[in-house]
Amino acid sequence: MEKNRFFLYLKLLRVNQWIKNGVIFTAIIFSGKLFDGALFLKTLTSFFIFCLLSSTSYVLNDIIDYPYDKKHPLKKMRPIASGKISLPQATFLVFTLTLVSLIAALFFSLSFFFLSFLFLLLHFFYSLTLKKKPVVDIFTISFSFVIRAFAGEVATGYHIPVWLFLTIFFGSLFMASVKRHAELSSFGKEAREALYRYNEHFLDFLTYTFGTATIIAYATYTYVEKLPPFEGFFHRFIVNIYPEFEARKWMMITIPLVAYGVARYAQLLYEKYEGERPEKVITTDLPLIFTIGLWGVLVIGLIYFL
Repeated sequence: MEKNRFFLYLKLLRVNQWIKNGVIFTAIIFSGKLFDGALFLKTLTSFFIFCLLSSTSYVLNDIIDYPYDKKHPLKKMRPIASGKISLPQATFLVFTLTLVSLIAALFFSLSFFFLSFLFLLLHFFYSLTLKKKPVVDIFTISFSFVIRAFAGEVATGYHIPVWLFLTIFFGSLFMASVKRHAELSSFGKEAREALYRYNEHFLDFLTYTFGTATIIAYATYTYVEKLPPFEGFFHRFIVNIYPEFEARKWMMITIPLVAYGVARYAQLLYEKYEGERPEKVITTDLPLIFTIGLWGVLVIGLIYFL
């Protein structure tokens, strides 16, 4: 019984969506400091703090949406909507998580605390009112990803190039647009209030626009920004064979993978309407998993081993 209760709370906290907080590692990865033990520990700590913050916002959202989730074909199975966890219990959990996460953020640094508080405040207003406003709702989601990325920058002290920030910004807008399209296609306008002001043609336009912007922003990043100095295992060997190695924009070879990833994600939407739960798509679709994995191997290889 206690074990079932434990898993019920994990479901309420939406642990499966903690993957979104991986954006925090952007600064340490692309600055070439992933294997710096002290910086990695700082980034990992900030990651878990934002996991607590994210779960706080999810529980708060479920409390606010309780009357509507009871009528939703899928959301009615959530712990609060189904009555398996009471509103007082959920409210106490929100209070506890808020207190623990903000105190942890304050011990981390003052600037990190302000970012954490801003993240919670943004999600509070999103749950309360912003998610009911079309276009504003998806921009709010995107800003939450930008805050996560900036938190990684604050935690490490290493700068994220502006074009990489824009890639995160447009990429999250693309995924949010896909999610709204999937909700509209699967459940109709009754799925959420903002959908009454959306239609499929408009969401198609947003998906195309932000998908294209994501690819362009990333391609510009790979061309404009320089990689950290090559100091990897094979650097001297390769330079002896190919003296012009360092002058090449090697990160550009990862552009096709990003373009395919965007296209594959959109394909899953239009063929299977899988975009409503992006964390499920990313962790279950084999072509997408392979693409992300290969992209990660290339990026790590170019930055750390060449």
